[in-house]
Amino acid sequence: MENLHLLGVGLGLGLIVIGAGMGIGRLAAAAAEGIARQPEASDKITAAVNLPLFLLEGVAILGEVFALLIVLMK
Repeated sequence: MENLHLLGVGLGLGLIVIGAGMGIGRLAAAAAEGIARQPEASDKITAAVNLPLFLLEGVAILGEVFALLIVLMK
């Protein structure tokens, strides 16, 4: 029972990675569909997708860092 926090960290890391992967995949799929429908707007679509992709990846990295800090602090 003393290492129960490690189970929580492991589950948290898994959920972070799965959630970020699903979010990035859905965003990329929507961008690809938009570009396929309107190829002339590909520059605008790509520019509009970049910021949310970077923010989502940053949140995932921060979540992983916080989870690993919990392991190191215990």
